[in-house]
Amino acid sequence: MKQEDFERAHGPLWSAFEAWLAQDARGARKGLAPPDALTDAAVPQRYRVLCQHLALARDRGYSADLVERLNQLALAGHRLLYGTRVEPGNRMLDFIAGGFPRAVRAEGRFVAAACALLFGPFLVLLVALGPFPDLVYYFVPPAEVAQFEEMYSPTAEHLGRTRAADSAFQMFGHYIWNNVRIAFQTFAGGLVFGIGAVVALVFNGIVLGAVAGHLTHTGYAMTFWSFVSGHSAFELTAIALSGAAGLRLGAALVAPGRLSRKAALVAAAARAGPVVYGAGGMLVLAAVIEAFWSSVTTLAPEIKWGVGIALWMLTLAYFTFTGRGRGA
Repeated sequence: MKQEDFERAHGPLWSAFEAWLAQDARGARKGLAPPDALTDAAVPQRYRVLCQHLALARDRGYSADLVERLNQLALAGHRLLYGTRVEPGNRMLDFIAGGFPRAVRAEGRFVAAACALLFGPFLVLLVALGPFPDLVYYFVPPAEVAQFEEMYSPTAEHLGRTRAADSAFQMFGHYIWNNVRIAFQTFAGGLVFGIGAVVALVFNGIVLGAVAGHLTHTGYAMTFWSFVSGHSAFELTAIALSGAAGLRLGAALVAPGRLSRKAALVAAAARAGPVVYGAGGMLVLAAVIEAFWSSVTTLAPEIKWGVGIALWMLTLAYFTFTGRGRGA
């Protein structure tokens, strides 16, 4: 059987199982089930069928995305049906050690689309600002451009710090608020049939590319890139992941399949939830680095660049390889 026929035949069961898992996570299983969702009594038998589907997908060499999705459903179902209660600390460690990267890999198509929407405009404007320096004023007001130049001036005592903030702790709070606001808007934009998430990703890519291109081509390259190199891996990846989660919600609304839009949205939220939680943790970590490491001017730029490159490589390796030994 071709993979397309396999997914078409059994996809409704998988989506219904996802919806049931999402209801359980909200503690709402005793309420009314959404249309086409599983009842509690039917779950054990359907879980065994799901495990058979996972085995078939592996034996037939179906795509890694499909195997990943079924593996996640099987693991989550096993924990609810047969597992023991896990302490919060152990659950968090398990999430970091495998659950988060597996959830991201399971949404590979949406992650790839979100990265293209964010980093595509960023790279285009980063290059275009060289021959067309005035292009920045089409996207960033002149007053803000002047403020960025002041923040990343080679003579600045602390990089990336506004005049209103006189301590690293104040900037830490500012970074938390700003990063979480951007990520939440990007994720929530998926509820507008995915359009909001697309707009947010492209807009942020344009603004970031315009600012980076302007500072790079007007004599602030060393200070700017030494500042952003340390935290950019966590911050930009988290924004892209938030966008991917939003795109997942939008796809459920645009093409719910045999489920109602409400049930499809619940199932999509269950898959997007771990990605959003992990992205939130990455944003907190990025804010810590940005406030207490990136702004320091006493370190040589080469050191900061080296750390930044290492963190990008670590981030890519984490999402590529972590958690694969657990049946993924």
